[in-house]
Amino acid sequence: MAQAAASSGWLRGRVKAAPSGDTLVIMGFTKAEIPPEKTIVLAHLSSPRLARRGGNDDPFAWESREFLRKLCIGKDVVFKTEYTIPNFSREFCSLFVGTTNIAKEVVTHGWAKVKEAKGEVTPEHAELLRLEEQARQQGIGLWNRAPGASAAAIRNLPPSSVGDPSNLDAMGLLAANKGRPMEAIVEQVRDGSSLRVYLLPEFQFVQVFVAGIQAPSMGRRTMAEPTATTEVPSDEPNGETNGEIRGTLTSAQRVTASSAYNEVAPDPYGREAKHFTEIRVLNRDVRIVLEGVDKFSNLIGSVYYPDGEAAKDLALELIENGFAKYVEWSAIMMEDEARRKLKAAELQAKKSKLRLWTNYVPPATNSKAISDSFTGEVVEVVSGDCIIVADDAVPFGSPAAERRVNLSSIRCPKLGNPRRDEKPAPYAREAREFLRTRLIGRQVQVSMEYSRKVPMADGSTAPTGPADTRVMGFGSVFLLSQGKDSEDVSPAPLPAGGQQPGVNVAELIIARGFGAVIRHRDFEERSNYYENLLAAESRATAGRKGIHSSKDPPVMHVMDLLTASAKKAKDFLPFLQRNRRMSAVVEYVLSGHRFKLFVPKETCSIAFSFSGVRCPGREEPYSNEAISLMRWKIMQRDVEIEVETVDRTGTFLGSLWESKTNVAITLLEAGLARLQTSFGTDRIPDAHLLAQAEQFAKRQKLKIWENYVEGEQISNDPAHDRKQKEEFKVMVTEVLGGGKFYVQAVADQKVASIQKQLASLNLKEAPVLGSFSPKKGDIVLAQFTADNSWNRAMIVTAPRGGVQSAKDRFEVFYIDYGNQEVVAYNNLRPLDPSVSSAPGIAQLCSLVYLKVPTLDEDYGQEAAMLLSDTTLNGPKEFRAVIEEKDTSGGKVKGQGTGNVLLVTLIDDESGKSVNAMMLKEGVARLEKRRRWEPKEKQEAMNELEKHQSEAHRQRLGMWEYGDIQSDDDENPPPIKKTGAGKR
Repeated sequence: MAQAAASSGWLRGRVKAAPSGDTLVIMGFTKAEIPPEKTIVLAHLSSPRLARRGGNDDPFAWESREFLRKLCIGKDVVFKTEYTIPNFSREFCSLFVGTTNIAKEVVTHGWAKVKEAKGEVTPEHAELLRLEEQARQQGIGLWNRAPGASAAAIRNLPPSSVGDPSNLDAMGLLAANKGRPMEAIVEQVRDGSSLRVYLLPEFQFVQVFVAGIQAPSMGRRTMAEPTATTEVPSDEPNGETNGEIRGTLTSAQRVTASSAYNEVAPDPYGREAKHFTEIRVLNRDVRIVLEGVDKFSNLIGSVYYPDGEAAKDLALELIENGFAKYVEWSAIMMEDEARRKLKAAELQAKKSKLRLWTNYVPPATNSKAISDSFTGEVVEVVSGDCIIVADDAVPFGSPAAERRVNLSSIRCPKLGNPRRDEKPAPYAREAREFLRTRLIGRQVQVSMEYSRKVPMADGSTAPTGPADTRVMGFGSVFLLSQGKDSEDVSPAPLPAGGQQPGVNVAELIIARGFGAVIRHRDFEERSNYYENLLAAESRATAGRKGIHSSKDPPVMHVMDLLTASAKKAKDFLPFLQRNRRMSAVVEYVLSGHRFKLFVPKETCSIAFSFSGVRCPGREEPYSNEAISLMRWKIMQRDVEIEVETVDRTGTFLGSLWESKTNVAITLLEAGLARLQTSFGTDRIPDAHLLAQAEQFAKRQKLKIWENYVEGEQISNDPAHDRKQKEEFKVMVTEVLGGGKFYVQAVADQKVASIQKQLASLNLKEAPVLGSFSPKKGDIVLAQFTADNSWNRAMIVTAPRGGVQSAKDRFEVFYIDYGNQEVVAYNNLRPLDPSVSSAPGIAQLCSLVYLKVPTLDEDYGQEAAMLLSDTTLNGPKEFRAVIEEKDTSGGKVKGQGTGNVLLVTLIDDESGKSVNAMMLKEGVARLEKRRRWEPKEKQEAMNELEKHQSEAHRQRLGMWEYGDIQSDDDENPPPIKKTGAGKR
């Protein structure tokens, strides 16, 4: 025990307990978690004796103890031993709280008697005798001589329920006091979560187990021999005696007692947990809220103790400091809010590995914390718990602009899948519609919180590899402008103490009863606002809202005409034409000019297309931009439609307005659609406005009109449209020989997006052997030898028997560039979830109408070199006109495999055809003509034949020795590939 002044004999400590009116338990000041303790008796004093359980006190015994308890409990004191008594373990001391002599204070107020001196009377003893005489004369404390005062000062204690539950009607006590704080004084702490208390004012002595938690056991005694002498436990509170001298056990009695019982040691941290509870509640005034009664009639309750002006929850304190565990069996009796706090505190203690959790090993989890915030506009509500937000920081039209956000820690009813005949779960449509009306087109702030790997197919077994899973991002979404819905959510501070930026969308959904909060496992990442979500769920449950209602859920039967026959769609035409205009909701954008609409009045979903307006088809230039524009403008918006007719596929044709704007005009003005009015414009509303919009795009040479020449006649005849050739600007990235090469579309925004994703990765550490075993066909990240850049690649060949060392060789095909090479294992990495898993960007092409020698044929190397020099030197753009498509190649399995585009390649600067140049230099020849070629092809080949004739006449290249008689001429030795490529 720390000494104040060792030479003078004075010691310092803090009062832990006051067992009686003259006895104190004092703790020392040390850094140990359990400091040493000393039980002392105030020198020269004797207080009235407190009753044993079920008996009666001496007069004024309780008041005497209460005076000393309130005067000293929890206070810092200094004390000195004045004398001891042989065979008695306690010391008789003088004690001060500050400058107050406690013995004098007790005697002055009449709450203890002064013992007679057995020898010389010291000045201190004499002073105490004087003060006692003064109190006697004043008739205060023990010396109160008023009639009936002594009898009134004796507690008549009811029988104790400790050890005999029949002495207490536990259920009756619970029924009378459920949820009401009861005043009590803690007399004994059995372990960290088990207390013995006096319930005031009846002084019923009961045992209370702290609700929701369990502290480590303090051990116990087990009887070794049933016939052995039984233990006689102390009846004093906290197992202590008062200041009177008791006899000690003889040696024989101690031997008998030790042989009768076996000691079971306390659990780890059992002593520490008990001490933690003792210094907070032992001999303190507490409030107990009874929560329940177990099957053994034990009381279960929450215990609150004062800490300054505040009241603290003992259970929460024990959990937060790692001295107790959360237990569901008693927590179920508590209110939801209290349970959530305990569970959250235990999780934090586990994360910090506090005390009981020192060796805790977190369970495996498939979630990972992330931190990413952005603002944007909501363009689609996928379901009640998933939305798509267009990031403000990403340019319009970029594939990375639209980000899918799953709402953290909630789950809404599933919408099902009509194609698999899965019907929507109850309230699934209502949840999505609720979010649609409040979020579509509005600005939100998104705070991404965690990602999780999930199996590709619902209900499948555990994933076996990266290809079987996908990564989903989860975050909290806030409406920046608060409206009428703000009353449904509770304003809550951010984890850092700030204010949340707006209405929490997840909390809004839960408060309306359209979803449930996920009960996460320990260490599973969750929403930063998880407590708010649970509180909202409690309110929705209490209000019987949505999925918590006892009423039958609303039922809506929707006729989906997209999956029905064309005849069924035609039967609906009269109903859709009854009113000139009717309301609809855009459910999905199928293409730039074709949509899936829901018509509430007829409760049907239809395919709808603009009359006389067509956008580029899928995989055509500007198709994706048209789709993006429509998604941003009308996706899931309330619109008005006017149906004119239905085509033979069951698609309804007509006009569509959003906010009184004809949406077809928006497409035409952006240069993303063209008019097709060969059938006339009389029946199309706003036909003159559509024509004006198209003329505007033509004059500005926007998008599909970038090559438009003023005055050139462009036919709107559908037959003519079918004959128009598809063309797009490209950059050549790799030349293979034989007239084959790889290109990237210049307008494809995916290239820049993927490069940006790859640049943000930190790929310095090589994979650990065994943790990553790529197989043939897997998509990985590989380091290109020429410039050490990391790129997406397909495994073409892998070592047999798996990876044995870091130097094992893999042949890889770079799917975004068309290069192929052999790299070592340590130059490979798994495909990071942040990198797009979309198909490769590089497209295999071949020069149309030409027969170009392969690399192992005569003039094959010269042909490849000429093609490489022409296309790969410098960042040069070409125009590729697609004449034919060869789809016989099947899936991409490596370099030179997959579908091939047969193109005419035109230099954008000079306007010259690369096909013609190859013929002119004599390194290629025209393919053999067939009868009945289409007129268009005949004209193209006639033009190319002029260049071949010139090379023949000048005896260039393969025409050096005259005519080529056969394709089976002798072949030169194989020549290695040039490896020409562009990165």
